[in-house]
Amino acid sequence: MGKVLIIGAGGVGAVVAFKCAMLPEVFEEIMLASRTKSKCDKIAAAIGNNRIKTAQVDADNVEETVALINSFKPDLLINVALPYQDLTLMEACLRTQTNYLDTANYEPRDVAKFEYSWQWAYKKRFEDAGILAVLGCGFDPGVTGVYTAYAAKHYFDEIHYLDIVDCNAGDHGKAFATNFNPEINIREITQKGRYYQDGQWVETQPMEIHKSVEYPNIGKRESYLLYHEELESLTKNYPTIKRARFWMTFGEKYLNVLNVLQEIGMTSIKPILYEGKEIVPLQFLKAVLPEPSSLGVGYKGQTSIGCQIKGIKDGNERTYYVWNNCDHAEVYKECGAQAVSYTTGVPAMIGAMMVLTKQWTGVGVKNVEEFNPDPFMEKLNQYGLPWNEQIDKILPIEQ
Repeated sequence: MGKVLIIGAGGVGAVVAFKCAMLPEVFEEIMLASRTKSKCDKIAAAIGNNRIKTAQVDADNVEETVALINSFKPDLLINVALPYQDLTLMEACLRTQTNYLDTANYEPRDVAKFEYSWQWAYKKRFEDAGILAVLGCGFDPGVTGVYTAYAAKHYFDEIHYLDIVDCNAGDHGKAFATNFNPEINIREITQKGRYYQDGQWVETQPMEIHKSVEYPNIGKRESYLLYHEELESLTKNYPTIKRARFWMTFGEKYLNVLNVLQEIGMTSIKPILYEGKEIVPLQFLKAVLPEPSSLGVGYKGQTSIGCQIKGIKDGNERTYYVWNNCDHAEVYKECGAQAVSYTTGVPAMIGAMMVLTKQWTGVGVKNVEEFNPDPFMEKLNQYGLPWNEQIDKILPIEQ
């Protein structure tokens, strides 16, 4: 059916490669590439599939990436590298007329800020090249956008209120660790929060707003209001939304350690001079923290991520809650990963499948909610992320 080039050999890249290798009828040829080829080789060996080729590439280098694309000639590039590299990889896809898919929007290295404007600016260039860029096809962003599109298509005439709720109730047994790239994770949660209210963005202090939310099969967990990029695209694509918020859970110990790290300057992204060399404290911290892909062993508990929606159908108020719970231990049994990597990697594979099987088509730059959600929702049930729904009940965020 098609050839895919996966760039990024972290925990998510390993899951994407594993899932793609299961479907030779869709992914006829697979190449896994990273700055460090040995990481790719290790993943390929663990999967045990000789159809997975590996390569070294510096995703910051457009020319190097172009050369790799030209040698392999993929139908689609799956970007699960760092968000800093989105634009260089999009540029390489433009130069080679290759379709593109990622799981998180672009961030500049020197500012802890992420928004879609940089990538949306590529819309006309991708249209003129006759190729497609699918943005944000992980879980959040990604599945949360598909959930919203599914709700809009089947249950609402207008969506008015959207709350995305993300809980990781797992225990990895480490003193302090992040479930995905520490540098990206800490940048994300230490910046100011934002939510959408009545046509404008309301800014909050980091972790200023929080509440206890009930999660299925988990119970109540303290949940903190953050800014997350899918709020930007969803409020744009569903203009009837009056309020949109994103909530994520954090344990007390995690927050206490994070506060200390902030107080002593270890989360700073401003370079400092150390023994005659410039280092970035957050990058040094990343180097000493556990690698997220190593957390799967002994990880217990579940994640629960979903969308809680209120709106109107046939003139009547309606509520809808759709979610997935994913078990860390079960994921480890399947593919040696932990659930946070799995819930990002599986949707990336499904999105790639949608493109290669031409169930998602078009040209330009699009977010996942702009496509037909139905085939994607079907594949979530089939490939490891089954979803549940609750209609016209009191939403947990309101209880």
